[in-house]
Amino acid sequence: MQGLYALTQTKEESLDKQKKFLHFSMEKMSSLYLLLLSLFIELQARASSQLELASKKYLASAADTSPQKAKFSNNLVLLQIKDNPAILEVIAKRKLNTWYLNEEYVKIIFREILASEVYETYLSTPEGNYKEDLDFIIKIFREIIAPNEKMYDFLEDDTLTWADDMPIVNTYLLKQLKRLTPKQTGTAFLNGLEIHDDDEEFAQELLSKTALKDPLLSKEIEGKTPKWDKDRIADVDAVLLKMAICELLHFPSIPVRVTINEYLEIAKEYSTPKSSIFINGILDNLSKEYKDAGKLLKVGRGLL
Repeated sequence: MQGLYALTQTKEESLDKQKKFLHFSMEKMSSLYLLLLSLFIELQARASSQLELASKKYLASAADTSPQKAKFSNNLVLLQIKDNPAILEVIAKRKLNTWYLNEEYVKIIFREILASEVYETYLSTPEGNYKEDLDFIIKIFREIIAPNEKMYDFLEDDTLTWADDMPIVNTYLLKQLKRLTPKQTGTAFLNGLEIHDDDEEFAQELLSKTALKDPLLSKEIEGKTPKWDKDRIADVDAVLLKMAICELLHFPSIPVRVTINEYLEIAKEYSTPKSSIFINGILDNLSKEYKDAGKLLKVGRGLL
């Protein structure tokens, strides 16, 4: 959608450029996941450092030396991530061990964790176990790290496409955490990071076909919007309609209802408040028209 929108806005953009950008953005999604994973390593290191500094205070208080203060730095899940050679290797290979350059964001997250009720509750129990440690990490990620606006702004400034990738990556990381077991080692945390060839092939094909068939797709929309002339259709809506029509006519393996539902969700996220209703009406009418005319050449069970 972003690539096609760029092509409609300026003549300086080229299809080849947008195809390269699409490939780049898909690859960078896994880097975001690894960067967030490395944040846990940084938080564990900061907790350990703070504990060491407290123990060296000339007048260390009982609170400073309390065994419970070590629960964060000794969290079994954080240590499991920190001591995993496969995770460390891929983070280093992609040169993502760079939180020291943006230490202020690690400090922000760390301070918010220490000030949270989640942390207070975590320290209230005398002895930890794997389940308790895992529950704590899941809670701080879901309640403190994932929704943090300053972290969001930082990641968006670092890589533009990450703003759109964050909900997907956060959900994926949360699922990975929930699947963790005490004995999980090796590359289990990294499963699913690679971009599958068929996923990228589909994305690139949809981008290319929609761009190259733009005049024909525009004609499909004309006359189907009696209350909306071409100039009144939002640019994003026009792009989404063309993509959806391209899927309906030129991607036989994708069910009609899947196509329509997908573009309604994208419209809700990126376009105007009424766009999803508008797009739903157009696509619903077109799909019926195409079916009656025998243009919906779908294959497989349940595709109509």
